[in-house]
Amino acid sequence: MELRSRALQVLLIAEPQAKALAARELHDAAVAAEAAALDTATLLTPDTEPPGRPERPRLLAALQVGSRSPFTPEGRAALIHAIAHIEFNAINLALDAVWRFPGMPRQYYLDWLQVASEEALHFTLLDGHLRGLGKSYGDFDAHDGLWTMAMRTAGDVLARMALVPRTLEARGLDATPPLQAKFAKAGDARAVEILDVILRDEVGHVRIGNHWYRHLCRERGLDPLTLYPELVERYEAPRLRPPFNVEARSAAGFSDEEIAYLGS
Repeated sequence: MELRSRALQVLLIAEPQAKALAARELHDAAVAAEAAALDTATLLTPDTEPPGRPERPRLLAALQVGSRSPFTPEGRAALIHAIAHIEFNAINLALDAVWRFPGMPRQYYLDWLQVASEEALHFTLLDGHLRGLGKSYGDFDAHDGLWTMAMRTAGDVLARMALVPRTLEARGLDATPPLQAKFAKAGDARAVEILDVILRDEVGHVRIGNHWYRHLCRERGLDPLTLYPELVERYEAPRLRPPFNVEARSAAGFSDEEIAYLGS
């Protein structure tokens, strides 16, 4: 099947483990068949509103979701669940970037299929660890901030690249090392290992977002540095707060000027 159409089908799968498996299989199929069918021009229309979601977790406003401490068994499971929820939504975001936006170069779609596959791996690792703690995905409440921004930017691929991978997902680069320190202090070596994998891959995902953001800015004759705060304001993106993981952000393709902007 044509890759963008199949990405939409996978996005509509509600069962999390089935979606994760299908996302990985779709990327594997795209890699195995170098000439895999890819229609970059057609504007696709879903039969039902994406994404497919399980009945649980219950989705609340972000401020309604309680804080999570890794220093009790329940709190540690809740924190692992929160990270798993982010990764599940990241699968949706990557697949949405594939089907929703026609007219991009072929490599754009292959890049985001790779991201979807790696996010699926992250979710699978976290889901397995959560089950080892006696819990399942859906056992705790969650919020829908990532998908909310996806919907705000659904009409413009440039805004999507600016405000999802290189803003919301880039926050993970900053948040992961402190999380790892907390899990290490709580004695959860497996969580630290999984977050090592996630941080490594997320550097690449944010780099992909940076690449396509700059590509689109060049195409439209826009300055990426001055445009970014305008997009933050226009789409009501969250303001980023320190501390920032400067090393990871540099590896992910943020320029010195962009990192300096964060500090301002």
